[in-house]
Amino acid sequence: MSLIYFLIVLSILVLIHEFGHFIVAKKIGVRVEKFSFGFGPKLFSIKKGDTEYQVCAILLGGYVKMGGDEPGEKLSGQKWEFLSRNIIDRFGIIFAGPLLNYILAFLIFSVIFMFGSPTLTTEVGSLLNDYPAIKSGILEGDKVISVDGKNVRYWEDMTVIIHKHLEGPIKLKVQRKNAVMDFEVKPIIREMKDIFGKSTKIALLGIAPSQKIENVRYGFFESFGMGFKKLMDLTAITYKALWSILTGKLSLKESMTGPIGIFVITGKAAQMGLIYLVHLMGLLSASLAIFNLLPLPVLDGGHILFLIIEKLRGRPLSLRTQEVVSNMGVIFLIALTVFIFYSDIMKFGLFKEMAKFFHK
Repeated sequence: MSLIYFLIVLSILVLIHEFGHFIVAKKIGVRVEKFSFGFGPKLFSIKKGDTEYQVCAILLGGYVKMGGDEPGEKLSGQKWEFLSRNIIDRFGIIFAGPLLNYILAFLIFSVIFMFGSPTLTTEVGSLLNDYPAIKSGILEGDKVISVDGKNVRYWEDMTVIIHKHLEGPIKLKVQRKNAVMDFEVKPIIREMKDIFGKSTKIALLGIAPSQKIENVRYGFFESFGMGFKKLMDLTAITYKALWSILTGKLSLKESMTGPIGIFVITGKAAQMGLIYLVHLMGLLSASLAIFNLLPLPVLDGGHILFLIIEKLRGRPLSLRTQEVVSNMGVIFLIALTVFIFYSDIMKFGLFKEMAKFFHK
């Protein structure tokens, strides 16, 4: 079932992305010769009008082949030729793929906020020995309702306040069955690294959440606002993480995952429930858009970079230069893919699992 869920999620994301290129090209009159889901040997196809729609053996991507889109190809100057169109038209076609993935992520997040976003409550599920909370008398099952005079309902909101309290005791108001109790807990201050590898000091009480979850629903317009905010936060975090990788502050091995990791995560999300699977699809759709807009040859961002250079120079780069840069980009992406595949295999212990399977 994990494989089925993985293929469904991947298929939707790829088709949405390629449909973005396809629909804009069709809309402005550029001929689409081939719409392919997957790479490699063709499994089957149908032709409608000028376009052949095909499904290939390797379902890990897709592409749209347009008329007159090959550099060096002899062009007749017809409007249906991609490279005969002006820079704005070509930009619109290229940008439409990531844009549709971005819109899909926004809609998914908004709908989840509208119909119910699973959120951890402030109920204490466990306590760490020798930490301030257990020493102060807080018990499992207690529900924190206020931190330093600020009402809290969800775990994430509570921890943000606690982590920032670096001086003096933290005042907690706790509900225990039908009684409300007040505690003053002096936190432990620890220096830890955040997700970007930056050292920061945070306050800790030594409490962990229970698995009690509330479905938080928002109003129609508020849901779209929350969906937009989540998408912007995710975008900022992603680009900040990429910068941290480039500057060596963050490990590429620990911060990125590939098809194997996505397969494993998709299976786990499906086991947790449909809402988690759909949420994961939103995250992956946004990530696909962001990754595709990186200024790397072969990716959409690389093609957009070529267009920017063409605009600045008044003419495109020479065919030879484009070939060299594109080949370098392909080599880089292949090396990156191999590295991520290997990291995923080691991270998820696939060698051990295969060894167990063959020794049964």
